[in-house]
Parts: sequence; C-alpha cells; structure tokens
Amino acid sequence: MPDDMTLPGNLVPTSPAAQPVQARDAVTVVLLRDGSDGLEAFLLRRVKGMAFAGGMTVFPGGGVDQRDADTSVAWAGPEPQWWAEVFGVDAATARAFVCAAVRETFEESGVLLAGPDANSVVADTSTYSDARRQLVDREISLAQFLAANDLVLRADLLRPWANWVTPYEEPRRYDTRFFVAALPTGQRADGETTEASDASWQRPAEAVQDAQEGRRMLMPPTWRTLEEVGAHGTVEKVMAEERSVEKIIPKLIRDGDVIRVVFQ
Repeated sequence: MPDDMTLPGNLVPTSPAAQPVQARDAVTVVLLRDGSDGLEAFLLRRVKGMAFAGGMTVFPGGGVDQRDADTSVAWAGPEPQWWAEVFGVDAATARAFVCAAVRETFEESGVLLAGPDANSVVADTSTYSDARRQLVDREISLAQFLAANDLVLRADLLRPWANWVTPYEEPRRYDTRFFVAALPTGQRADGETTEASDASWQRPAEAVQDAQEGRRMLMPPTWRTLEEVGAHGTVEKVMAEERSVEKIIPKLIRDGDVIRVVFQ
C-alpha cells in the first residue's frame, strides 16, 4: 500500500494470539453509478465504537447468514455453479454469497437487485421498507421476502471482483468476497442503517484523497478497490471487467504508533 496508508496502532493487539481466529464468510458490494463528473461509488462511514472497523469508510456489506443458502430463491443470471468456480467454493456456498450480497445491499443502502422477472428490476424500493427492517432484524430471510413479493433475484446484476481476508493478526477476521454492481435505474441509495453515521456517493479518487488528508479512514481492501474501479472511469467498463479472483491476505507490520499494511 502507499506509504501514507497506515492504520491506527490500537486496531490490533500488541501481542497477537498464538492461533489466528478463524475467518467468517462475508460479502461486500461496490455499488456504482455514473455521476456528472465521472464514476461514483456509494460509501458508508461505520459508527464509531463498533467492534469491527468502527469509524471506517466502507462499501455496503456484512456477514453471510445461514439462511442465505436457501435453494427456494427465484434466481436469474449465472447459476451458483458459475459463482462457485469463480470463488473456489462449492455451489451451495456460492449461492449463499450471492444471496448475502443482494440482502446486505438492500439492508444497508435500500438498493434491491431483484425484479418481477428475469428481465426487469424494481424501480422503487420504498414499498418494501417494512420488509427491509424485518431483514435487518432477522425476522425474515431473503428467500421469504422475495417469495412474498414475487421477486426474482438478479444475479446477473452482480460481478465478482475480489476476495480479501482479514490479516491473521486481527482479533476479528472475515473472508470477504467483493462484488460490483450498478445502481438500477429509478432506485436510490439512502444509507439508512444503524451501522453507519453517514453515507454518500463519491468519486473514487476523491475518497482516496480524503483518506490521504485525514478526512476519511479506509481499510486496505476499500482503498485498493476504489483505486481499481476508479481507473476504469465508467460503470460500463467496470462491469465488463473479467476478473480472476484470488485470496488476498495482507500482513500487518507495527511501526511505532501506526500499523503498515503489506501485501503482494
């Protein structure tokens, strides 16, 4: 990472555990749109004091729920086996990743990657506000929500991007699959989630500059992903990118009061 990309020293214990914590499966969705001044990404600033990444600026995402693997979900787009080959897992796990990506995006941004059929997507998600709350509270599953509203999950609106794993030194670890997706026509991202203190659309280069100048804190995967998508310039070019997804596990090196991040 760039020399000015460091993390606060208190994010990692001074004496790491002898045995690394097992990483939990998680997903992140880089939601994109073409703004008047170029490509923009939707970013959330996590509430300070949260157990993981408190105060950090991130993309929508979260942990994979056991119920995300429900095979009853109406599905359009690349089949789970295709996603399985991309991410190097079995089809059932890949299905859960894609469903979790759709669910977390809806919960944290209000953007729903689903439609009445395989060729359409909902234009206004406000009518599903109660269901969104129920999903957040785990009162219903994604499968139940989609079935109750006769909606089809649009896996074709997602593209695989990367696979980042939290460094071994950290007390909370996640094996996170990154996806990219374009903001569907007619929908808006609101960031109305209790896990974020604010949300906004921003050009990737500006978000990185904010981090360099101390106005934002970015985790290494977010920083690198912003640089990668920003280099493409448009949503169309990002979505057309064919990616080979390999696991990336950064190494943390303590340097005085800060931690430097190293990876290949």
